[in-house]
Amino acid sequence: MNADEDKIITFESYYDPMLAHIIRSRLEANGISCFIADENIVMGNPIYNQAVGGVKLKIFEKDIERCREILASEGDLHESDHFEIDDENNTYVVCPYCASTNVSNITEGKDSGLLNTLMNLANPFHSQKNWHCHNCQQNFE
Repeated sequence: MNADEDKIITFESYYDPMLAHIIRSRLEANGISCFIADENIVMGNPIYNQAVGGVKLKIFEKDIERCREILASEGDLHESDHFEIDDENNTYVVCPYCASTNVSNITEGKDSGLLNTLMNLANPFHSQKNWHCHNCQQNFE
């Protein structure tokens, strides 16, 4: 083995430590060496979850394709456990940046003050929906 094959990388980040352990167990059951990082920081103080980028699943770089194959063939819990449905189109919301369904909706300008709050109360159906991806941290419409 050379140094490139021993390089450890972050395969995925999770905001649910239990989900990270489920995915780790699936990979280990298929012979992939991996471990969880930053779990103690997040479990000790959940406010730090976003600051550290969630709980990370670490693997050897040489195993990345095999990990993707395993999760694709068995169905990725990361995608199936977290999804939102767009009420207008009656479809799952998918992040355009990373294709994840681990998203939640946010309302644009929710911190814009009293005027915006009053406008939303006067016409609650006009509120523009935006989405936030918990995998890549991008916001999108």
